Order: sequence, then C-alpha cells, then structure tokens
Amino acid sequence: MSARPALPTPHPALLAAAGLAAVGMAWLGYAPDSPLSGDQRDFPGGVAIGMAIGFVLMFAIRSIPSLRARVAQANYDTVVPAVRQRYLREFLPAMGAYVLAVFASLLLLKRIDAPALRALAALLPALPIGFALRAIMRYMRNVDEMQQRIELESIAFAAALVSLLYLAGGFLQLARVIDLSASIAMAMVFPLTCGVYGVAKLVVAGRFR
Repeated sequence: MSARPALPTPHPALLAAAGLAAVGMAWLGYAPDSPLSGDQRDFPGGVAIGMAIGFVLMFAIRSIPSLRARVAQANYDTVVPAVRQRYLREFLPAMGAYVLAVFASLLLLKRIDAPALRALAALLPALPIGFALRAIMRYMRNVDEMQQRIELESIAFAAALVSLLYLAGGFLQLARVIDLSASIAMAMVFPLTCGVYGVAKLVVAGRFR
C-alpha cells in the first residue's frame, strides 16, 4: 500500500495575509473610536483578538485537508530552497517586529506629549512593515516568470478592489450615509489589501493549474 503524497506547505505569504487581515478587522471592531464598537474597548485588546483569529486561520489551513489542498494550489512556484529560506528569514522576523512595535508605540504614545516625539512613536510600526515589503519584493524578483505573473495579477486585483472600495466609501462619506473614523480607514488599507491579495492568489493560481 503506497503512502499518500504529502501536500505542499501553504505559502507563508498567504498565512501572513490571513493574520494581517484579522488584525485589521479586529482594529476596526475594537478600537475606541471605531463606529462598530458599542463599548470603549482598547486597541491592544483588538490586536490580541485579531492575532488569535489569524492563528486560528493558520491552524485551520494547515490541519484541514480540503483547505490545505486549496491553499496549496496557490503555491504554484518552484522556488529553490535558498530563495525560500531567505524570504522566511527576512519576512517572518519583520512581522514579529511589527507586532512588538505596535505595542511599543501604544505605550510610548501614552507617555509622550511632544508632537515630534509622538510622530516618531506613531510611525514606529511602519518600519518593520517596510522590511517585510522589501522581503516580498526580493522574493518576487527571484521566482520564475509564471509565479511572477500570478503574484502581480493577485496584487493588481487586490489594489483595484481596495481602491474601488475606498472610492465608494468616500462617496458614501460625502453623502453622510456613513461616518467612519479617518484614522481607522487609513490604517485599514494595508491589512485589507493583504487579505484581498491572499484570496485573489487562490483564484489566480487556480487558472494556471
């Protein structure tokens, strides 16, 4: 009796996209000035819940065969181990630093009054995201042309959909149909794009099977 072939490990970028999207959704639902939160819950609690949702999604993807097989379709590339390992060494620590930077930024903002220092503290989480984006760009430059096409189509779809969503939201805001906090809306751009990218990659990669 032959052993069943092991399914490929889900692409780390998809797992990261799920986690980032969950953090963003939790921010929208739990930030003190969020229009969706009836009570005054704090932002760290929202981030913690978002991270928990992200870990649940990751566990489900890795543990449920049907979900894992579906995600594996997006792992169309034949990246050499050295390229993949370099990507993981650069991307995962950057995302870990991002989580720590968020909490450090919140603590500093509670203790700093000077506008210049508050600006630096507020921008602290953006630094590790910059390193994560650099790792993604390096990864995309080192994969084959087919995988580059999948990645670029997925990113283009995510950018177009999120732009359309924000354009529609802007019109609704001008018409006073909705009233969203500007800080929440701006902070949601990146995690929302990551989440849409992860879903788009599943669809785009399926076309090249």
